[in-house]
Formats: sequence, C-alpha cells, structure tokens
Amino acid sequence: MSDRSKEIILGSILGDGSLKIHKPYKNARFSFRHSIGQKDYFFWKAEQLKEISGDSYYWIQKSDGFGGEKIRYQSLALEFLTELYRLTHKNGQFTIKRRWLNMITPLSLAIWWLDDGSLIVNSRRGVICTDPFNYEDQKILARYLQVVWGIKVIIAKTIREYGGRKREYYRLWIRSSEELKKLMRIILPHIKVASMLPKVLFLYRNSELQQRWISEVSLATGFSKEIIEKYVAIKKAKWKNFRE
Repeated sequence: MSDRSKEIILGSILGDGSLKIHKPYKNARFSFRHSIGQKDYFFWKAEQLKEISGDSYYWIQKSDGFGGEKIRYQSLALEFLTELYRLTHKNGQFTIKRRWLNMITPLSLAIWWLDDGSLIVNSRRGVICTDPFNYEDQKILARYLQVVWGIKVIIAKTIREYGGRKREYYRLWIRSSEELKKLMRIILPHIKVASMLPKVLFLYRNSELQQRWISEVSLATGFSKEIIEKYVAIKKAKWKNFRE
C-alpha cells in the first residue's frame, strides 16, 4: 500500500472513517461516509484509495433521522489494513496513542480537518469535533498538536442534543486566529476539492485583508482567485451575523 493511502486512512480514522474486522473475514476493511452535499470530496477521497477498493466500493445510505442521505465507502479486506487496525485499536476499541499519531502527515491533518473541522466566529476561530473521544484521549491529541505541529488548542466541554437527549462532549478549540493560520498553512497544499474551500476561508470586512488571504489560499492550493472569491461571496451571504 502506498504512503498516500496510509496517510489518508490515518487522518480519516480521527474523523469520519473507521477500521473494522467484520466476521467471517480475518482482515480489516476501511470505511467512511459523508453527506450527499460532500460528494465531490467523497469521490476525490475514494479516487486516492483506488488501490484498496473493489468494483462496488460505495453505496447510498438513506436518512437515519439525524440528517439526509449519506454516501458510504468500504474497501477490500486486506492484510495491510489489519496491521493498521492492530496499531490503532486495543481489544477491539479505537485508541488514541502517540505511537501512531507520530505517523500522521500534513495530508492526514488536512483529511482530519475536512472531515471534522469547522471555522467559527467570522471564520477566524476553529473547532474540531472530537466528540467520540474521552477527555484523556483529547489531552493526548492536544499535546500532540502543540508539540509536533506547534498548534495550541483548548479542550472544552460542550453539550449536544442527540436523539432527544442531551449529552456532554469534549472538543478541541482553536481560539486564536494566529494558531488557526498555522494549521491552515500546513493543510492548504492538500486541499484539492473546490467545494471544500469554505473550510479554509477566513472572512474579513476589510477588503485588503480579504484579498491577502484569497491570494495566499490560491497560491497554496492552486485554485484560481476567481474560484476562491466565489466561495468567499457564498460564505459571506450565508453568514447572517457576519461582522468584523
């Protein structure tokens, strides 16, 4: 398996992906799903993973009552995926450990952000929805991001309603625009799907500052300024409470 596939898988299992061994198979499969609205990103990711994909690698899942239709990807059952499964799981449970986090690359970070990251507060603060991970796991992730990538994040509790019941979660918050820019500058060269550009676009009322960021994004991603400006305009139009 190529390093690129491994990098994408490692980023995905922090986000919307998973590794599982299904009976009666002895080897693991990798799977992920996205909403229909992210189909361009879905098929780009699937294209990167064609070396581990069979002929019928995706299907449409009907709404489960917590969102619209989803597209699900599933790989072949492969020995290499079993090796990754054993590295990232203990007693059948996904486990956050530095020994495999240290294998993550800028591409992995980009996948993690595109899966579970969001820009908030005029798109100049960020949050990574690490809801499935307990507090100890969050501490490992926060320490890893600061030590390895120089990105300071804050662990904060949030309350979310799921299935009519309120539950407490922990998430990783980036509350400094400078810290957020550090992350953006690492992952920007790996943003190759135009419809995902809103995930990396800061909003400014000051036209000069806005153009500076548009130019930086264009240079790093390879997308034209015209395409980026289109998504900035769409994003500003949707941001009802947009302010300086």
